[in-house]
Amino acid sequence: MSAVRIGTAGWSIPRAWSQELPGNGSHLERYAKVFSCAEINSTFYRPSRESTWLRWAASVPDDFRFSVKAPRFVSHDQALALTPECMSTLHAFLVQARLLGDKLGPLLFQLPPKEPFAVDRATAFFSYLRTIHDSGVVLEPRHPSWFSPEAEALLCSLRIARVAADPAPVPDAAKPAGSHSPIYYRLHGSPRKYYSAYTAAALGQLSAELDQRAPDTEAWVIFDNTASGAALGNALALRQLTSAPSG
Repeated sequence: MSAVRIGTAGWSIPRAWSQELPGNGSHLERYAKVFSCAEINSTFYRPSRESTWLRWAASVPDDFRFSVKAPRFVSHDQALALTPECMSTLHAFLVQARLLGDKLGPLLFQLPPKEPFAVDRATAFFSYLRTIHDSGVVLEPRHPSWFSPEAEALLCSLRIARVAADPAPVPDAAKPAGSHSPIYYRLHGSPRKYYSAYTAAALGQLSAELDQRAPDTEAWVIFDNTASGAALGNALALRQLTSAPSG
């Protein structure tokens, strides 16, 4: 069975967990000695310098992977509309993300809760994306209309994986769907989003789900409950329950 990659949104090391990630170097270097992936969220808000991307890539082992969140201008401001401005921003984002080289994992597109599934717009956008990027893409929609058979068929046809999210905006959002290459969990913390830690029982249930996935399916689990520092503790605990590789 393919790898389970467990990590956090970003790679900050809260004081409470610093002894679990010992050693010298930057937070990323210490983090990557334990974990095999991380999600880069800063790209949602602003581009980074070329030197920053190259430093990130050089700071981690060869088998480490980064997922990278697409700019909000594309997903929120332009709502996936293929305007010249949107296409220019998308191309610039891809140029930057590819500076990670072999350490680039899936691209993440998160849509705002107000953005419904519009089949023509979604088909045009993701079809175009597939002409310029053939590797992993994961989508976190949050409007209920995205959890329909029509949306599912489109995502499968274009090899777009739908994120399993917690809290889930609708029940179907709690399970991965679309393409299963990879399956991707984004766990924001509940009941208090971004703050609450997951219980041992919840992590045990997730570990069982991961064990039941299809053979040769890579899984990503990203803890985004970072506001209180809970993400790192949850990631460490889940890692103990699975056969996740170290970084």
